[in-house]
Amino acid sequence: MQLDEYGEARVQRLLTEHDGVAEQGITVVRREGAIVLCGVVETPNRRDDIVRLVADEFPELIVQCDIQIVPTRAPVDAEELS
Repeated sequence: MQLDEYGEARVQRLLTEHDGVAEQGITVVRREGAIVLCGVVETPNRRDDIVRLVADEFPELIVQCDIQIVPTRAPVDAEELS
């Protein structure tokens, strides 16, 4: 696969349409001969699954990860609506 806008779109489509991932919050960026995955997920396992999926589907690409982990927590107070 060529590392151009079409290759970038193929990676983005994989992340969005794959049954096990279905991730729309990850951005795919071409940078210095590599694909960089950017975004935020809830767990390190989720991040690792995303990187592994892309690396397995596109073994010819250098995959770099800039995905941040931000765990979500249940709200402690009720939200008041006015």
